[in-house]
Amino acid sequence: GNWLPGSDAPAWLPEDLPGNYGFDPLSLGKDPASLKRFTESEVIHGRWAMLGVAGSLAVELLGYGNWYDAPLWAVNGGKATWFGIDVPFDLNTLLAFEFVAMAAAEGQRGDAGGVVYPGGAFDPLGFAKDASKSGELKLKEVKNGRLAMVAFLGFVAQHAATGKGPIAALGEHLSNPWGANFATNGISIPFV
Repeated sequence: GNWLPGSDAPAWLPEDLPGNYGFDPLSLGKDPASLKRFTESEVIHGRWAMLGVAGSLAVELLGYGNWYDAPLWAVNGGKATWFGIDVPFDLNTLLAFEFVAMAAAEGQRGDAGGVVYPGGAFDPLGFAKDASKSGELKLKEVKNGRLAMVAFLGFVAQHAATGKGPIAALGEHLSNPWGANFATNGISIPFV
């Protein structure tokens, strides 16, 4: 399919590219090296977004507050907690640990040539070996990653509008769909 019915898909976008719907209106993918980098970046960002959405929902479902208030201890003072347990490190130690861990992970990925689907130890079920399923699974990952990126953008916009986490806002909406929705919060539609 093509993102704009009736238009021609750009010739520089390969047909076997997972999630390719012919969307490149600014011709940013004409350079093959740039297209490879953009494709890898989308998968990596999608994976982080899927983790972020799952984590944002999990802390609220388990009753530990919401995702937005979690880092406020660093601004307001106090101690970090992880599922209600005090973390025994200060902010500088946490940042140093995260920096070293992320640098090591990105270094390993860089040493592998920036491979997004490395296989081996990262594919314990052998999905990458089955070529018939590999393309289908890559497409599912891209689609779910795109959905997660939009979902987290929705979480941010919803918190800006209502000051509530996603589960609290959903519960309020389900209990009163006509009274608690995007048209009644006073920010999404300011003249209401």
